[in-house]
Amino acid sequence: MKRKTGKGGEEEKEEEKNKKKMEIVWQTPAHPAHKDDYILLNGKRHVRPYYFEFVSHVNKRWEGKTIVDLFTQEFRGRPNDYYVSAVKCGRIQVDGENIPVSYIVNRCQKISHFVHRHEPPVMAWDVAILQNEPDVLTVCKPASVPVHPCGQYRKNTVLGILQAEHGLAPLYPIHRLDRLVSGLLIVAKNPAKADIFRQHIEAGLVQKQYVAKVIGVFPECEQVVDANVDYNAREGRSTAEVGISNGDTTLKGKAACTKFTRISTNGIHSIVLCEPTTGRTHQIRVHLQFTGHPIANDMLYLSDNVVDRSTLGMTADRAAALSCSCPTTGCENHNEEYTYSSEDFSIDPMCTHCPNLAPNGYDGHEEGLWLHCVQYSGPGWVYECPYPDWASLS
Repeated sequence: MKRKTGKGGEEEKEEEKNKKKMEIVWQTPAHPAHKDDYILLNGKRHVRPYYFEFVSHVNKRWEGKTIVDLFTQEFRGRPNDYYVSAVKCGRIQVDGENIPVSYIVNRCQKISHFVHRHEPPVMAWDVAILQNEPDVLTVCKPASVPVHPCGQYRKNTVLGILQAEHGLAPLYPIHRLDRLVSGLLIVAKNPAKADIFRQHIEAGLVQKQYVAKVIGVFPECEQVVDANVDYNAREGRSTAEVGISNGDTTLKGKAACTKFTRISTNGIHSIVLCEPTTGRTHQIRVHLQFTGHPIANDMLYLSDNVVDRSTLGMTADRAAALSCSCPTTGCENHNEEYTYSSEDFSIDPMCTHCPNLAPNGYDGHEEGLWLHCVQYSGPGWVYECPYPDWASLS
């Protein structure tokens, strides 16, 4: 038997140390966000890439497809070659088992995809706490930050940041704001309080106020838009429609109504108070477009052209911003360079996004909408948020 030299023993220890360092810890939604998960860089809040298990179940549309075709067709953020390799090495499993690339999926089966997850960056503004009551928390939500985990976002969310930076969890948002919208967000601290708010909302007892910066001189007298809102989930865009349904034609979408009141104007832009009585997707945005005064930096509704976001593999707003050339807002596309540091995160050899912090398709430039929630009120309660800087036309 050969005796190991001192040098060989040290090499073995170093090898074992590196092996442990490379061990993958798979995260799930149960893993909370921590303050050191974030990297603030060039005005953006990035999340250090981490290993995550995505779980989904085979639906009717997926049934009968091979596992590789399913992922290639439904999840376009990665190429076909990646999915072939992921199946072969067990990073894509069905019902907890490794399967061949030719495997055909069946209805309701559980599919796990183990990924090196790169979350999109958001603006590096704080989630400012406005009021912290025993049962209710109100915050000023920054634009670009989703309220709760959705799509590619989990830690880069209002709930994730509040948990990481303030230890506040669990929380129950009683309403939502679109990702690019800023302003008042009301969060209950327990299910009982959340249920009370829900009852008020469902009974139509809650009044909502937003401010928007729109193009042109908005009419001085109050404007009421009563137009159906039809949201196309595939396009990520809504349309407004008015008229009377009869035997030949049927109005699409859901009934929606918004009251608009001009606050100020400088002849180029106007600040408008928006009071929606319903809560349809993109309601204020599409109703302002309907008046002929769209939000001045809303690329998605400044043009009638539909952006093919599915082909680009990104949100409709981001696809619209990337494809715009808009003299009204002077928007430009900027590619931010980032020098990778081994202290920030470890590169995964299979990852299609490494060594970049952001996923592919995110150029680092994104502007929050000039739409801001300023007040919610209901029976016996009122919560408010300060106006944003852009709401002053001086």
